[in-house]
Amino acid sequence: MDFYRIQDKIISWEKVERNLKKALTLRSRGFSQQEVADRLKMDRTFISRLESIGELRKGQSIACIGFPILNKEEISHILEKQGVDFILLMTEKERRDYANSRNGNEMLNELMALISQIRNYEVVILIGSDKRLRLMEGMMDSQVISIVIGSSPITEDKWVDPEELRKILRMLKDAR
Repeated sequence: MDFYRIQDKIISWEKVERNLKKALTLRSRGFSQQEVADRLKMDRTFISRLESIGELRKGQSIACIGFPILNKEEISHILEKQGVDFILLMTEKERRDYANSRNGNEMLNELMALISQIRNYEVVILIGSDKRLRLMEGMMDSQVISIVIGSSPITEDKWVDPEELRKILRMLKDAR
């Protein structure tokens, strides 16, 4: 057994390894990061970072975030078919319901975690209003491709051109 002394603590490597394996096993079975964190009494952001440090990937990793999207199902299907790694699309109603179901602290924590997660992707496709996209672009380390669907504030679902999205995805695929 390996033990590490860190100031007045004694750390068991076996216990650390056992908990890391539990976390990854639960995630691979479909549990959310928050569910795993709650079960194992860990921070959700730790679960996210654990996944990031062990991630193996070939080619560019791509994420897509967009709202409010009228043809959400069609756009989601295109992204899935093209192998986009992370997809978060919402209608205006879903966005409002999401925001209204959380208090300010929960919302801030979830947004910070989401931003942290998205920054791990090499390419991020953003779909939204002009001002929101500029704000989100400023938070990304990745290559960002923006699709503007209207002027801020957008209060209703907007149609996203599927052909424009396909063209962007083909360009990215050719760059791999």
